[in-house]
Amino acid sequence: MKLRTRLFLGFSALMTVALLGLGLGLVSVVQMARSQEILIKDSFGTIEVNQQLRQVLERHLALLIKDDRNLDTLQTTRQAFFDTLARGLDEAIDEEECHSYQAIADAYSAFNYQLDLPRPANWSLGLDDQLTNSLQEVRNLMNDMQGQAYARVRHTETAAREKALMLAGILTLIGIAILLIGFITAHGFARRFSSPIEKLSRAADQIGKGDFNIKLPRSPIAELSSLSTRFGLMAHALNQFQQTNVEALVNGQQRLQALLDSIDDGLLIIDREGCLEHANPVAQRQLAWDNEYIGQALGQALGDPALNDAAQQVLNDQPLNQPPQDLDIEADGERRLLAWRLSPVSHHDGRISGAVMVLHDVTDQRNFERVRNEFVLRASHELRTPVTGIQMAFSLLREKLKFPQNSRESDLLITVHDELHRLVQQINDLLDFSRYQSGQQKLQPILCEVSALLEKASQRHQAQAAQCNINLSLDIEPELPGLMLDTAQMERVLDNLLSNALRHTPSGGLVRLQARRHGDRVIVSVEDNGEGIPYNQQARIFEPFVQIGRHHGGAGLGLALCKEIVQLHGGRIGVHSRIGHGTIFYLSMPV
Repeated sequence: MKLRTRLFLGFSALMTVALLGLGLGLVSVVQMARSQEILIKDSFGTIEVNQQLRQVLERHLALLIKDDRNLDTLQTTRQAFFDTLARGLDEAIDEEECHSYQAIADAYSAFNYQLDLPRPANWSLGLDDQLTNSLQEVRNLMNDMQGQAYARVRHTETAAREKALMLAGILTLIGIAILLIGFITAHGFARRFSSPIEKLSRAADQIGKGDFNIKLPRSPIAELSSLSTRFGLMAHALNQFQQTNVEALVNGQQRLQALLDSIDDGLLIIDREGCLEHANPVAQRQLAWDNEYIGQALGQALGDPALNDAAQQVLNDQPLNQPPQDLDIEADGERRLLAWRLSPVSHHDGRISGAVMVLHDVTDQRNFERVRNEFVLRASHELRTPVTGIQMAFSLLREKLKFPQNSRESDLLITVHDELHRLVQQINDLLDFSRYQSGQQKLQPILCEVSALLEKASQRHQAQAAQCNINLSLDIEPELPGLMLDTAQMERVLDNLLSNALRHTPSGGLVRLQARRHGDRVIVSVEDNGEGIPYNQQARIFEPFVQIGRHHGGAGLGLALCKEIVQLHGGRIGVHSRIGHGTIFYLSMPV
């Protein structure tokens, strides 16, 4: 018998019993709910009619108690009572309830008969025993009828509880039957399937060791027998593949080379020794090469010996000391600028077998940046002269104008003065950034003590920190080596980082200025516990004219200037931040 036939029969029996039990349970629940709903609805209908009869009788008695009895109102109340009785008779569920309604009608009629008899002038309801007895008879009959309705409701609840218990017992028996059938079916499947599957597992272990000469017994189950046959065919195919895998490897290498050749950027494949193994057609066009450069060291082939050190660092799984500079290539009589990056090629075990150098032609981009920088530089020069003149003229005008303190005119003068100062500062930042970008800015480095530089920066910002209720602390490792720095420019970097940290740190927060030595470098960091910077924006934070976060100010050149100044000193600047955990800006300066 086939496996799917066995599975079909076994699971069909199991599902049949389960569906029968479920259907029986659903039918029983539906019937029980429907009957209970009808009985309770009828009982509560009787109770509702009885309550209305009580209300009408109470209004009747209230009219009798009054001194001035209105006969028309009494007649209307009597008619309302009889109308309610008539509705109750129409909705009666059995003969007994009809008799109860009829008895109430007879007793109410007797009460009205007694009420219509002639009475003395000083008559009252409490002094007439016959009238009181007839009224009590009406009330007793209504109480008995309401009690019967409540008894039916309780009986319905009791019957429903008994049916629910019986249904639970039936479903429990069905569940036990399903468990038994499932256990028997699973045991039979396991007993029939375990032996051939274990043999297949041992055969798989044998194939994994490289031994393809296996023998598998046939199974009485058709599918397992077919699986054993195909397993043997697979072992035979693997044996043949082992003998012909060289051809497959060659084809795979050809496909990989075709893929590399189809990439738009230039690719240089470097072996473990730092020599060129392959250059795709794009790289050959970018460099105007032929195959004679294959096998040479990377620095020799590209005419830049420093690339050999960079390649060895990447092959040793070490980061580059500084950002890569564009390659300046003379090819086909024209000058080309190529941006590049080196990445290691690792095996699954982590062992590095080589590296890949990606080349991207950025000649047009760099020309655009140069033109943009020249335009910004000239525009900054042209803007600074008139704005400086306006600022000086306004300062003279401000000295001549005298307005009362805290007046609107005085506030407007202060606002114009601050905005002019801010505009001049932004123009100066733009001018400085353009000078750095164009290489016109020169440093004046002197031997500088890091501790003294950081202490002065901390003192300059203590007042701002106190005003914002922020703790500004200083943590400097002792005996740090001196650094060759342009102190004015580095003070500008520290002031920018500290100002940003204080601006983005909430009241009661902490800003920490640290310095420590790490190998041949000194690491200076500014840490805060503010709002943090999203990860997807950290890569753009050092770009010009980019502002991150909610606290915007200036032209977005502060961190871009910091990056240019630090790189001009031969250092690196970076950021580490997590949302809600603060931000760390760090400078890595060479000793």
